Amino acid sequence: MDILFANDRLKRLLNTERVLKREYGNANAKVFARRMSDLRAAPCLKDMAMLPGGCEELKADRRGQLSLRLHGGYRLVFEPAHEPVPRKPDGGLDWLAVTGIRILEIVDYHD
Repeated sequence: MDILFANDRLKRLLNTERVLKREYGNANAKVFARRMSDLRAAPCLKDMAMLPGGCEELKADRRGQLSLRLHGGYRLVFEPAHEPVPRKPDGGLDWLAVTGIRILEIVDYHD
């Protein structure tokens, strides 16, 4: 899958294990790195639904965004990097057609 980032800081953070460890600790860094590896290897978003990490579409004020569970309550929040966003005839997101994402943030939005 093609992966874009909302900003350069996030790109550096998620592509550098040393920086991940410094910011989030060893346990988190391992999970974060594994999720990034999974995303890079997946041909489309549908493949992420079958892996650990609970890829899910978000609701309410986060409509249009998706998340993957990381570690310790953290979520990797992203959106399809397509214009227009691929949709099924019923209006739902076409996970098979999403081949690129834009990572927006790492957040624990349940606090």
